[in-house]
Amino acid sequence: MLPLGVAALAMAVRGRTLRGRLLLGAVTGGALYLPGLWWMTGFTVVGYVAIALLQTTMLAIAVGVLCARRLGGWWGLPAALVLLEAIQTRFPFGGFPLSKLVFSQVEGPFVFAAPLGGELLVTATAATAGLALAAVIVTKHGRRRLLAVALASAAAVVPVGLGALINTESVGALDVAVVQGGGPRGLRAVFTDPQDTTDRQLAVAETITGSPDLVLLAENVVSLGEPIAGTPIDSRIGGLARSLESSVVVGVTEREGDGFRNAAVLWGPDGRRLDRYEKEHRVPFGEYIPGRVLLERVTDLTALVPRDAVVGQGEALLRSPAAALAVAISYEVFFADRVREGVAAGGQLLIVPTNAASYATDEVPAIELAAAQLRAWEFGRTVLQAAPTGYSAVVLADGRVVGRSELGAPALLRQVVPLRSGMTPYAQGGDIPVLLLAALVVAALSTRQRRERHPQPVGGSN
Repeated sequence: MLPLGVAALAMAVRGRTLRGRLLLGAVTGGALYLPGLWWMTGFTVVGYVAIALLQTTMLAIAVGVLCARRLGGWWGLPAALVLLEAIQTRFPFGGFPLSKLVFSQVEGPFVFAAPLGGELLVTATAATAGLALAAVIVTKHGRRRLLAVALASAAAVVPVGLGALINTESVGALDVAVVQGGGPRGLRAVFTDPQDTTDRQLAVAETITGSPDLVLLAENVVSLGEPIAGTPIDSRIGGLARSLESSVVVGVTEREGDGFRNAAVLWGPDGRRLDRYEKEHRVPFGEYIPGRVLLERVTDLTALVPRDAVVGQGEALLRSPAAALAVAISYEVFFADRVREGVAAGGQLLIVPTNAASYATDEVPAIELAAAQLRAWEFGRTVLQAAPTGYSAVVLADGRVVGRSELGAPALLRQVVPLRSGMTPYAQGGDIPVLLLAALVVAALSTRQRRERHPQPVGGSN
């Protein structure tokens, strides 16, 4: 649907004034973000309105400015959408990517471009296809030429994207178990008993038979008012690891002063704690309150987030006896740079312990699963996602979901999955090449427009 939407928007903004383009961008943004972010009203209506208006304004500005006639007009629309999604990854509050258009493309043909240029190239190719469609419909001259260019571009992207996966190679396989304990949804953590969550998750884990190489449990499975070392739950999880002769990763939160740490902790087959990774990219208004001192005076939102998460340090990697595990805890799966860190450090598999139990509906779990599929494509790695109430999933390097839980229900996903090494072109280059390409396209369109408006005289005079 994205190419069709881009085609419709391109035809609508063609020849419009700045005011007209801004208005069309705002209408499009409202149609996208007002219903698409409605799930936020379950947390804060004020926050929903603020984010929806901000995202709408950003889209309106991108369309209004980058589709200006002096910059090439409607031909600049793909570049505008690429820039918009690059900004959404970084602003506001370090990025709010849940409203990105690219997540609608994980089951479509344009996702094949992800190993080559990441999510920005996926958006660019889908948008360019839509623009080409609009050009074929609207342009009176050169329709066959434009159609040929569009088809040739689409035909080239698919094999190039597939070929990019050759840069990664299989280095073995792993028997894995992904644990989901189940339970109620739509409740904030402050309204639940952490021990109930722990007991539900471990009850499912303790039904595992045989000796899988890796057992993955969700984020926030264990919540403590102290470091986990030497506690009864440390012994219980260590005992589970010993009994299974498996590496076990569990999400642990530990209170520290006025804050808390959110970590993925690894126990080895001998029951000892071997490694840990602490979450670096925190959820604004979920794991910390921006401007807490000011907001505490005007809102009760801080009662839902009584303390701020401590920003983690170190590589996003757990070194288990089974394999080197790249780690993205929950919200971090929406940010490719967090995954790149773990893959560059040698991660052969990506694990995503997460917790979307606070959301009563399925929008956020579905978007998170789409993000996991996109990361699998971009980095050529299997992704294991474990959530306490769903979606838990096993995603192969080609984006295929080969195992997925139901929301709210207990589940145990058992799979033998491939390990891979090597770096895709996107893992090596990141977003910069696509951003430079978008800038070059805008510059070329601008130059062409100036030449058409001010043609050089032919010949000369004496």
